[in-house]
Amino acid sequence: MQNQQTRQLTNGAMMAAVFTVLLAISVYVPVLSIVSTLILALPVAWYSAKYPWKASALFASVCLVLSFIIGGLLSVPLALIHVPLGLAIGLSIYYKKSKLFMFMGASIVLLASLMIQYVASIVLFGINVLEEFMVMFDESYEQTGSMMKSLGASEASIKEYNELVVQLQQSFETLVPVLLVLGVFMSVWVLLLIVLPILKRVGITAPKFPPFRNMRLPKSVLWYYLIVLLVSLLSDFEPGTMAYMVFINASVLLQFLLFLQGVSFYHFYIHQENWPKWVTVLVTLLAFPLQSFTSIVGIVDLGFDIRGWVKRAHEFKGK
Repeated sequence: MQNQQTRQLTNGAMMAAVFTVLLAISVYVPVLSIVSTLILALPVAWYSAKYPWKASALFASVCLVLSFIIGGLLSVPLALIHVPLGLAIGLSIYYKKSKLFMFMGASIVLLASLMIQYVASIVLFGINVLEEFMVMFDESYEQTGSMMKSLGASEASIKEYNELVVQLQQSFETLVPVLLVLGVFMSVWVLLLIVLPILKRVGITAPKFPPFRNMRLPKSVLWYYLIVLLVSLLSDFEPGTMAYMVFINASVLLQFLLFLQGVSFYHFYIHQENWPKWVTVLVTLLAFPLQSFTSIVGIVDLGFDIRGWVKRAHEFKGK
């Protein structure tokens, strides 16, 4: 028992030191900070993958305190992102959860951390990141417009440019929620691709994702998409209203999910045909410009058992 506690304290001190070094590099070293930031959650994930939630929560608290000591307020936002993220990854491994559970849990934790920091920056410091970004966007837009006038652009060209900028600004303001959600999920996916192989190298048994070709969304996604589509067609929402924002964001998110379902079917079919891997890469790249068609494939794949037809057709060929 005493040896176990000693080992736990030793591992905690060692991982806290590793976290401190990585955090210092992330804050003070410009070029190396790109790499160190990507693996900043690694020490927390390693420790929490070996010990239960109470010890892991205490270790995470120590890391947050160390981040304030090392980098002051500048490093706290970075630590508040990666410490909870590492905690979610490690505890999922310790309690033997699936990789999908890990992915969803880490994504929710990261999203909550970003939202809390966003609200805190407004309440405590009076800084609204989105408003600051829009101010920078407006300044860039005005500078570009002035440059076009100085270069002798026609009034028609300037008018078209102004209309395009207004549309882009309105679209961004409307789609901020879904862009944030998609950005969080993509970021967590990339971080898991980096962190989990390293954890495996140091002796941590991490779960695996099932092959992407086997991805099947719940059929309820199709019904949600049909409901949103019907409501948007039958209703006349005014741009800028809350209802308009909700349905636009829901539509974009559901279309993205159906797009992934369509790409998954492409992978499934290519695997069934035993085509080479370069075909998978090529088809995946072509799926982006053919996004509408791929989403339709995803709808058909969810609504009908075409994968079963493909399997039965190959079984018949085999006979």
